[in-house]
Amino acid sequence: MQDTKCADPEQNDCVMPVRSANPIRARSLIRDNLEKQAGSLNLIHSRMPNIKVFSGTSHPDLAQRIVDRLGIDLGKVVTKKFSNLETCVEIGESVRGEDVYIVQSGSGEINDNLMELLIMINACKIASASRVTAVIPCFPYARQDKKDKLAGSEDKKQDESKILAKKNYDWKFREFTARQYTSRAPISAKLVANMLSVAGADHIITMDLHASQIQGFFDIPVDNLYAEPAVLKWIKENIPEWKNSIIVSPDAGGAKRVTSIADRLNVEFALIHKERKKANEVASMVLVGDVKDKIAILVDDMADTCGTIVHAADRLVEAGATKVYAILTHGIFSGPAISRINNACFEAVVVTNTIPQDGHMRDCPKIQCIDVSMMFAEAVRRTHNGESVSYLFSNVPY
Repeated sequence: MQDTKCADPEQNDCVMPVRSANPIRARSLIRDNLEKQAGSLNLIHSRMPNIKVFSGTSHPDLAQRIVDRLGIDLGKVVTKKFSNLETCVEIGESVRGEDVYIVQSGSGEINDNLMELLIMINACKIASASRVTAVIPCFPYARQDKKDKLAGSEDKKQDESKILAKKNYDWKFREFTARQYTSRAPISAKLVANMLSVAGADHIITMDLHASQIQGFFDIPVDNLYAEPAVLKWIKENIPEWKNSIIVSPDAGGAKRVTSIADRLNVEFALIHKERKKANEVASMVLVGDVKDKIAILVDDMADTCGTIVHAADRLVEAGATKVYAILTHGIFSGPAISRINNACFEAVVVTNTIPQDGHMRDCPKIQCIDVSMMFAEAVRRTHNGESVSYLFSNVPY
């Protein structure tokens, strides 16, 4: 049998044998022809095959920056709410056999965004995605990571008994004894970890967990990226006298973080010991270290109402610091945070864009933002290609 050629006489390369005495040659020609056709497909897709990145509603700007860095398009997804406020998610393209990444940060309406993430993970999983990775820049409920020890003095217990003895007992009076009941507090971060696993997540990528031990709550791989490389780069580029600085932790829990940064900058460090009366209220602060005539750089993983860092900044100025900067990974800025920063003595309050910051930056000119989208994009690329992500722990992939 003779080979059948294409209708176009100029395209003699695409010979497709109908039957051939040599089946090996026939298969080889078919394979060559298919490879030529594949070469004309989208080059971006050929660089990153079998990958889909979807964005939740919490931080679409970060998701767009990630896919721009990867050179691909965001996946099509429609998220809406029914009249009874149930969340509905519709994945608008096939994910069968794909490596899926869902970007959703724990910010804004945290409970709605968490539920949306769980539904998106489950939707992709039951649509036969080969792997589903949740990219959670700011992990929700990360501060509820342990059961605090019983903290109640005899005096407080006696005061409580007096209040309980009153006929007209007001439940608001019980607020000051709240810490006596923390032995029955939930470990909500563990609950979130279980929910993500049950929804179908195969892998988690996050940044600066409030406690690194949260990784142990999961039975699936967790990559906890660090903002430290980007912070070091910002300090060297934006603080001219950084060699005369001192890195300060606003609480004892961040000592490990500030010592690492201080060692890499070859400067000294200090920490502030704080005691809390109750949540979001600091009772006293004790500075450990010498900050006189130095630029103080407060470093922490997150700031919510900003009461701690504002008190810390005042304490540093009292101790003789010439300038005070604050560098935070997750700038939540809830409640009176913005007004407190505006009235504080900061030169600048620097945050990353793990949480949307456009509105905060409009309301407070002291707030500056470090873009960490390239770190997440590189983590996604390395995870997809089966490469190590440990390079990102100490380097910024510019």
